[in-house]
Amino acid sequence: MPTILTTRVRVLLAGLRALLVFTVLCGLAYPFVMTGIARGLFPDQADGSRVNHRGREVGSTLIGQSFDLVDAHGNARRFDADGREVLAGADGKGYTYLQGGGTLTAEQAAGVTGAPDPTWFQPRPSAGGYDALASGASNYGPENPTLIQAIKDRRARVAAFNGVAPDRVPVDALAASGSGLDPHISKTYALLQVDRVAHARGLDPAVVRSLVERKTQAPIIEVLGSERVNVLDLNLALAQVTERRG
Repeated sequence: MPTILTTRVRVLLAGLRALLVFTVLCGLAYPFVMTGIARGLFPDQADGSRVNHRGREVGSTLIGQSFDLVDAHGNARRFDADGREVLAGADGKGYTYLQGGGTLTAEQAAGVTGAPDPTWFQPRPSAGGYDALASGASNYGPENPTLIQAIKDRRARVAAFNGVAPDRVPVDALAASGSGLDPHISKTYALLQVDRVAHARGLDPAVVRSLVERKTQAPIIEVLGSERVNVLDLNLALAQVTERRG
């Protein structure tokens, strides 16, 4: 007749065996099988829908990104609140002005940002800087004064940047998406940028507008959402046109 201790040991060993079996099945076998199926049937999606251009990875069709001004080495250029270009310190923390070498105060450094490149179509705003690890919205309510001021500032900047009246700026150019990673903009916002992009690249606006039309995606199953354009996809098509022209 088994003792209480013997029974407990048998139950413990049975539990350990079950743990090992399910660890192998659910923690190893299942992920490997599903990953293999996904990579076999949907290689692009399983690999993160990454996009390569001229042998270099330039982004993902699933995650938005900024298209800011860069220097000759591909490093992002930075500007203070007054539009003066600044240079990051050797430790990557402090900023100095390129001309004169004056060091920015902590308050000035907090306002340093990139500047949108006029030769590219621009995405919608992102509360997390398009960082997949910081996905999310600002969580400001519609009456929050910080959000209201941000919307006003964005409207003024977008209107001035594209040379249009403020009342023509669409909502997706003003409000960040819930994830902060939306790779799409509305067709309306894309068309708003056509003249600015064409002028910056020396292209016929009709050519640039045709790219927008060609890259416009219909609403999901024709009823969900509105017409939209993947910004990275559109900009890659724009780069190809410019390269052929050059």
